[in-house]
Amino acid sequence: MLSTDLITDAFGRVQGAVHAALVGAGPELLGYRADHEANTIAWLVWHLTRVQDNHVADLMGEPQLWTSAGWQKRFNLPFAPTATGYGQGSTEVAAVRAGADLLQGYFDAVHERTLGYLATLHEDDFSRIVDTRWTPPVTLAVRLVSVIADDLQHAGQAAYVRGLAQRAGLL
Repeated sequence: MLSTDLITDAFGRVQGAVHAALVGAGPELLGYRADHEANTIAWLVWHLTRVQDNHVADLMGEPQLWTSAGWQKRFNLPFAPTATGYGQGSTEVAAVRAGADLLQGYFDAVHERTLGYLATLHEDDFSRIVDTRWTPPVTLAVRLVSVIADDLQHAGQAAYVRGLAQRAGLL
């Protein structure tokens, strides 16, 4: 199996986890917080999508879909256009009040773009250095695995929050 096939499969698993977290989710479920500092499903899905959009756009040398395809305007969040959720606190988490359709629409657009990018890659592309700020320098393969790992962690957190919300009677 080629690296492209493995990476594509992994991003497909992220999509499955995101869709499962969003299915049938209304505003109360998407905004559920286990405590006043906890992340919501809406914020977690928005954040993992922003990270993927940010990193893959950078690898492609193209603008992020967040701004170039109008997602920033549709979400209408009180954040800078460059915000990805990194370092945000409780107030910012609470500000992400997007519906499941909007969250899934943005995620699916980013996912499709990611798959399109992956389809252009060849096996030798994965060893290309994409970031020299680290020791050792980061390769394309390592950057993609990093995005997948981050996305899966946040999708897993969204599934956990969904379970907590279900136990609280929100589904």
